[in-house]
Amino acid sequence: MPKPRTPLLAVDPLIIYKSKLILFRRKKPPFQDQLAIPGGSVKVGETTENACVRVAKEKTNMDVKITKLIGVFSDPKRDPRGHTISIAYLCEPLTEVETPIDTLEIVPIAQHSLQNLAFDHNEMIRASGILK
Repeated sequence: MPKPRTPLLAVDPLIIYKSKLILFRRKKPPFQDQLAIPGGSVKVGETTENACVRVAKEKTNMDVKITKLIGVFSDPKRDPRGHTISIAYLCEPLTEVETPIDTLEIVPIAQHSLQNLAFDHNEMIRASGILK
Protein backbone atom coordinates (compact mmCIF):
# COMPACT_ATOMS: atom_id res chain seq x y z
CA MET A 1 0.00 0.00 0.00
CA PRO A 2 1.42 3.44 -0.90
CA LYS A 3 2.38 5.75 1.92
CA PRO A 4 -0.10 8.64 2.31
CA ARG A 5 1.16 12.06 1.29
CA THR A 6 0.91 14.49 4.18
CA PRO A 7 2.18 18.01 4.97
CA LEU A 8 5.55 18.54 6.62
CA LEU A 9 5.65 19.70 10.24
CA ALA A 10 7.78 22.58 11.54
CA VAL A 11 8.16 24.69 14.68
CA ASP A 12 8.87 28.40 15.07
CA PRO A 13 10.21 29.61 18.44
CA LEU A 14 9.54 33.32 18.99
CA ILE A 15 12.32 34.16 21.45
CA ILE A 16 12.00 37.37 23.45
CA TYR A 17 15.45 38.51 24.62
CA LYS A 18 15.73 41.67 26.74
CA SER A 19 12.49 43.09 25.28
CA LYS A 20 13.68 42.30 21.77
CA LEU A 21 12.84 39.59 19.27
CA ILE A 22 15.42 37.15 17.92
CA LEU A 23 15.25 36.93 14.12
CA PHE A 24 17.68 35.67 11.53
CA ARG A 25 18.45 36.64 7.96
CA ARG A 26 17.83 33.78 5.53
CA LYS A 27 20.83 32.86 3.42
CA LYS A 28 18.96 30.58 1.01
CA PRO A 29 15.70 30.67 -0.96
CA PRO A 30 12.88 30.95 -0.40
CA PHE A 31 12.89 34.46 1.03
CA GLN A 32 16.68 34.79 0.69
CA ASP A 33 18.05 37.82 2.62
CA GLN A 34 14.75 38.40 4.45
CA LEU A 35 14.36 38.29 8.21
CA ALA A 36 12.56 35.29 9.69
CA ILE A 37 11.80 33.57 12.97
CA PRO A 38 14.45 30.86 13.50
CA GLY A 39 12.29 27.82 12.68
CA GLY A 40 12.92 24.26 11.65
CA SER A 41 11.49 20.81 11.03
CA VAL A 42 10.19 18.35 13.60
CA LYS A 43 12.04 15.02 13.51
CA VAL A 44 10.23 11.68 13.51
CA GLY A 45 9.71 10.57 17.10
CA GLU A 46 10.16 14.10 18.51
CA THR A 47 7.49 16.17 20.23
CA THR A 48 6.88 19.65 18.86
CA GLU A 49 7.93 21.09 22.21
CA ASN A 50 11.27 19.25 22.15
CA ALA A 51 11.72 20.27 18.51
CA CYS A 52 11.13 23.91 19.44
CA VAL A 53 13.81 23.83 22.16
CA ARG A 54 16.24 21.98 19.83
CA VAL A 55 15.65 24.34 16.88
CA ALA A 56 16.12 27.39 19.11
CA LYS A 57 19.46 26.00 20.31
CA GLU A 58 20.61 25.06 16.80
CA LYS A 59 19.71 28.42 15.28
CA THR A 60 20.60 30.81 18.13
CA ASN A 61 22.91 28.94 20.55
CA MET A 62 20.39 29.77 23.29
CA ASP A 63 18.65 27.40 25.66
CA VAL A 64 14.98 28.39 25.89
CA LYS A 65 11.88 27.64 27.92
CA ILE A 66 8.51 27.55 26.17
CA THR A 67 6.10 29.93 27.89
CA LYS A 68 3.08 29.79 25.57
CA LEU A 69 1.65 28.04 22.54
CA ILE A 70 0.99 30.79 20.01
CA GLY A 71 -0.84 28.71 17.45
CA VAL A 72 -0.85 26.40 14.48
CA PHE A 73 -0.24 27.92 11.05
CA SER A 74 -1.43 25.61 8.30
CA ASP A 75 -2.12 27.60 5.13
CA PRO A 76 -0.96 25.27 2.33
CA LYS A 77 0.64 28.29 0.62
CA ARG A 78 2.63 29.54 3.65
CA ASP A 79 5.83 27.90 2.34
CA PRO A 80 6.52 27.98 -1.41
CA ARG A 81 8.53 24.73 -1.12
CA GLY A 82 5.41 22.76 -0.23
CA HIS A 83 2.63 22.36 2.30
CA THR A 84 4.25 22.81 5.72
CA ILE A 85 2.33 23.21 8.95
CA SER A 86 4.12 25.20 11.64
CA ILE A 87 3.46 25.31 15.36
CA ALA A 88 4.66 28.56 16.91
CA TYR A 89 5.70 28.91 20.55
CA LEU A 90 6.60 31.95 22.62
CA CYS A 91 9.93 31.29 24.37
CA GLU A 92 12.15 32.96 26.91
CA PRO A 93 15.90 32.40 26.97
CA LEU A 94 17.54 30.52 29.80
CA THR A 95 21.01 31.56 28.62
CA GLU A 96 22.62 34.63 27.11
CA VAL A 97 23.67 34.87 23.48
CA GLU A 98 27.20 33.45 23.79
CA THR A 99 28.45 33.05 20.25
CA PRO A 100 27.79 35.64 17.56
CA ILE A 101 25.95 34.00 14.70
CA ASP A 102 26.36 35.95 11.48
CA THR A 103 22.73 35.48 10.43
CA LEU A 104 21.27 36.42 13.83
CA GLU A 105 19.58 39.78 14.36
CA ILE A 106 18.07 40.99 17.61
CA VAL A 107 15.44 43.61 16.85
CA PRO A 108 13.25 45.80 19.06
CA ILE A 109 9.70 44.59 19.41
CA ALA A 110 7.85 47.20 17.40
CA GLN A 111 5.43 47.18 14.51
CA HIS A 112 8.01 48.68 12.14
CA SER A 113 10.26 45.68 12.83
CA LEU A 114 7.74 43.36 11.25
CA GLN A 115 7.84 44.58 7.68
CA ASN A 116 8.82 42.02 5.04
CA LEU A 117 9.37 39.02 7.29
CA ALA A 118 9.60 35.66 5.52
CA PHE A 119 6.76 33.14 5.28
CA ASP A 120 3.79 34.08 7.51
CA HIS A 121 5.99 35.21 10.39
CA ASN A 122 4.31 38.62 10.68
CA GLU A 123 1.06 36.77 11.37
CA MET A 124 2.74 34.60 14.02
CA ILE A 125 4.13 37.64 15.79
CA ARG A 126 0.75 39.39 15.76
CA ALA A 127 -0.88 36.21 17.14
CA SER A 128 1.71 36.01 19.95
CA GLY A 129 0.40 39.15 21.63
CA ILE A 130 3.88 40.65 22.05
CA LEU A 131 2.89 43.76 20.13
CA LYS A 132 0.96 46.15 22.32
